Amino acid sequence: MRRYLRIVVLCLACGFCSLLYAFSQLAVSLEEGAGDGGGKPQAAVASWLAGGGRSTLRGAGPVAHPGGSDRCKDFSLCYWNPYWMLPSDVCGMNCFWEAAFRYNLKIQPVEKIHLAVVACGERLEETMTMLKSAIIFSIRPLQFHIFAEDQLHHSFKGRLDSWSFLQTFNYTLYPITFPSENAAEWKKLFKPCASQRLFLPLILKEVDSLLYVDTDILFLRPVDDIWSFLKKFNSTQIAAMAPEHEEPRIGWYNRFARHPYYGKTGVNSGVMLMNMTRMRRKYFKNDMTTVRLQWGDILMPLLKKYKLNITWGDQDLLNIMFSHNPESLFVFPCQWNYRPDHCIYGSNCQEAEEDGIFILHGNRGVYHDDKQPAFRAVYEALRNCSFEDDNIRSLLKPLELELQKTVHTYCGKIYKIFIKQLAKSVRDRYARSPKEK
Repeated sequence: MRRYLRIVVLCLACGFCSLLYAFSQLAVSLEEGAGDGGGKPQAAVASWLAGGGRSTLRGAGPVAHPGGSDRCKDFSLCYWNPYWMLPSDVCGMNCFWEAAFRYNLKIQPVEKIHLAVVACGERLEETMTMLKSAIIFSIRPLQFHIFAEDQLHHSFKGRLDSWSFLQTFNYTLYPITFPSENAAEWKKLFKPCASQRLFLPLILKEVDSLLYVDTDILFLRPVDDIWSFLKKFNSTQIAAMAPEHEEPRIGWYNRFARHPYYGKTGVNSGVMLMNMTRMRRKYFKNDMTTVRLQWGDILMPLLKKYKLNITWGDQDLLNIMFSHNPESLFVFPCQWNYRPDHCIYGSNCQEAEEDGIFILHGNRGVYHDDKQPAFRAVYEALRNCSFEDDNIRSLLKPLELELQKTVHTYCGKIYKIFIKQLAKSVRDRYARSPKEK
């Protein structure tokens, strides 16, 4: 009987040791999965556990043990040692609990969506309306990178600070800057400040990916949805844009361009999604030299070669660049960059007819004149909309009534595509849980 009892005790002891070893390895593997960063909240919880629950999270410092020794002072050593092989001045039990629970307790940072815009002249109000449309429907937090003339900074700051109660975005204001040796040439290229977008990968060196939009953009669905295209890039793609035209018979590039352009009808750069890490690393093929050039080295030579032949400034330079590197561009459908060209001569964006407009691009100044009243109606509705829930809910009916007044125009005849996705976005906004808003 005693023999069997000894065997049972021995088995239990071996099982206990095996269990401790398994827990140790699990803790280490969890630690490796979580990466570096035993931050203050985790250290505080570990200290609380070791202290029998008596300390508080605010007192996240080391736990004092009887005898005056402080054996729980360095959690970084927990990563490198199983808890039974720790130096004598480190509390093994603290490390065990800290490593075992850190993965679950660690606050995983939510990925921010980085959005950039360049505003000069009289574009303040237009830019603010664009930013408002992004905030209203987006799910994840937004980081705005606003490049503006110095005289606009004070107005931007005042307006954006008044929205700080939303706690769904941050912003940074930047001056307009060009390479000093060629600043004058870049400033006068196409519209004032427009070519600033070409230098975003070189200025925002710490930003991995970025969505650039013109000031005359309106988001009719969450920015999160176009941001998700980044995951659809293959290994060679570095940026995404929409075609300039779907119908070659009315295309500009294929009829008038005096320089290379992407695909059959070129691409429009008013909405441009960029993996800027890849852009900075890539060496681009070109028609100036057999040597491939990086982003920062290719821009000025391209301008010097084609400056007498380009009409649309920086957009033309992008078309030239991607015409020689077509494998680097992801092309998304026209409903992600819907412009007057898609309806003023008759509807030619099939995707928008089926699912509605996702991003409205009011180029040609159509938000501010009466040439395309359907575009202006959407702009005015969002410009006058506040962030109050009741105001957003009541956005749709008055807008639809305004759009019905535009049926005398080609764009107005298909006014339902202007409101189809917008109505869905409003419904989805209130279907989400409060934590997601």
